[in-house]
Amino acid sequence: MAGGPRPNRVTPTGDIVAIPLRGAWCGNRGNLHGRGTTILRSHNGALWIVCALGYKDRHLEQWVPGRYTLLFFHDEAVAFAAGHRPCALCRRAAYERYRDAWVAGEGGDRPAAAAINRRLHAERLVAGTHRRQLHRMPWRSLPTGAFVLVDDHPQLVRDDTVVPWSVEGYGRPAPRPSGGDVDVLTPPSTVTVLQCGYEIQIDPSATLP
Repeated sequence: MAGGPRPNRVTPTGDIVAIPLRGAWCGNRGNLHGRGTTILRSHNGALWIVCALGYKDRHLEQWVPGRYTLLFFHDEAVAFAAGHRPCALCRRAAYERYRDAWVAGEGGDRPAAAAINRRLHAERLVAGTHRRQLHRMPWRSLPTGAFVLVDDHPQLVRDDTVVPWSVEGYGRPAPRPSGGDVDVLTPPSTVTVLQCGYEIQIDPSATLP
């Protein structure tokens, strides 16, 4: 790409960075940019979604003044760790699976999108700030697809391993600790969704020895 990567890739910590790593999904948090490609804010509201790269015959233009900022995610596990949830329009089936798993874990009626957005927003950011909120949980309770933060580095939980993630992608897997607690990036509500059977997309490179 002429001029290098644009600042539209999202990390598991929710940061928006300019890296060449390709995205399996796109999404948005509202309008974040000004004129050109300058990011002015980390989010614009509680609606943070993960979208398909293509939907029907729509053409998604990037960096349109006053329109939402198109973001990209390495895989769905990264998107969920950052605090996004499936789009109810272009990913309707995934959105319904997410809601079904939510009810399986939380009980009650199937939540409306606005209720999900409010809960996730309260879980991903420290109230009144733009700082990321971490959640202390037991290692043994974490499902495949959850992201943790170890020594300030994001790591993916995958079966009995943890896989480090960097701006270049996934690294070499290591054994998952069998005891103790860890700081979790993925919002607790989404962790529950994963525990209750939502099948999350993970880049195949996370399984390489």
